[in-house]
Amino acid sequence: MPRSLMPRDPGPALSVAVVGGGIGGLTAALALNAAGHAVTIVERRTGFSEVGAGLQLSPNASRVLADLGLAAALRRAGSEPPGVVVRALDSGRKIGGVTLGAAARDAFGAPYYVIHRADLQTLLLDAVRSRPGIRLLMGREVTGLTETEDCVTLALESGNGARSESLSADLVVGADGLRSRIRGHLDPRGLSQAGMAAWRAIVPREAVPEALAGEATGLWLGRGRHVVHYPIHAGRDLNVVAVVPERQGDEDWGRLGEPAVLRAQFRDCAPDLAELLTVPDSWLVWSLADRPVARPIARGRVALLGDAAHPVLPFLAQGAALAIEDCAILAQCLAAQPVVEALDAYARARRRRVRRVQRAARANGRTYHTGGITAFVRDAVMRRLGPDGMRERYAWLYGWTPDA
Repeated sequence: MPRSLMPRDPGPALSVAVVGGGIGGLTAALALNAAGHAVTIVERRTGFSEVGAGLQLSPNASRVLADLGLAAALRRAGSEPPGVVVRALDSGRKIGGVTLGAAARDAFGAPYYVIHRADLQTLLLDAVRSRPGIRLLMGREVTGLTETEDCVTLALESGNGARSESLSADLVVGADGLRSRIRGHLDPRGLSQAGMAAWRAIVPREAVPEALAGEATGLWLGRGRHVVHYPIHAGRDLNVVAVVPERQGDEDWGRLGEPAVLRAQFRDCAPDLAELLTVPDSWLVWSLADRPVARPIARGRVALLGDAAHPVLPFLAQGAALAIEDCAILAQCLAAQPVVEALDAYARARRRRVRRVQRAARANGRTYHTGGITAFVRDAVMRRLGPDGMRERYAWLYGWTPDA
């Protein structure tokens, strides 16, 4: 087992129920099983067909996955962009950039990848299925949770309520996303709409305007909106995300968006960007929502991770990365002390970090979408720092390690 995830003082093997089979849940299962625990993943879906597009795996996340034995699979499925090119959305003028690629790998000790969400889920799922100590329960909805001094019991239903069963474990990990059912056991506070929506599409690389067909990530900043794009699928396709204002949020994740509606939001943008946004004939739309860090992240024999514990707005590309960090720290804490004390230590270890990332993401959103004199100052700072300085500005984020 890699040193960073190796138990310091191995205790007895535990039974762990992980609720949610997304990126955080699958990674948690791998990390906990690598530490010697028996894991059952409870997933409400009947199959794995990840809805979404691309995501970014910064070094703080990719090093954890590499420590779990997934380095080669990540290299095959992901790409390392050489950097980020930042442009003004209306004029196309270059504002600045961020150096990534080999420079980021050298600086932070791990690669900065871009990858399709489904590809990441597939390689995690392949690893999970290869571990005899991990069991998958598909098509089960958690309808209740009962905690005693010695265990936690989940009430499960399947077949639209036609079948009921229960599952007991030494602890439960809620990795069930933004609208987590498990979170309600610890913190009943609800979501707040962010007033924005993310429109996502994947386009063939050959259909991309020539000026935007390089390997670098593109980031276009404008008042109240922005666009980001980067190659995925070994460079065959381009992942495109446009974040725009939205008056009324919608809980229907991945709903279809009308292309003409999005194009109207960008009718005054630079020609190359306008051409790119005409390529997709369908978009999937997510209303962005915000929520404070759970209070507490863990208590007793129940812990939360990822969006269930601390959803983060997408302006730092850290949603998946923070969930992956959580998994490494949870496994470490459980290796060193009894369950209740371990989960308390996990909550304390993560609280300051995730709050800082949440605040930084919200601040980045304001910076991305500002205008006037504030945008002028933003652009001047980017030019003064230069691409290497912009990368080092996030050393606190990308340089994180499980042993920090």
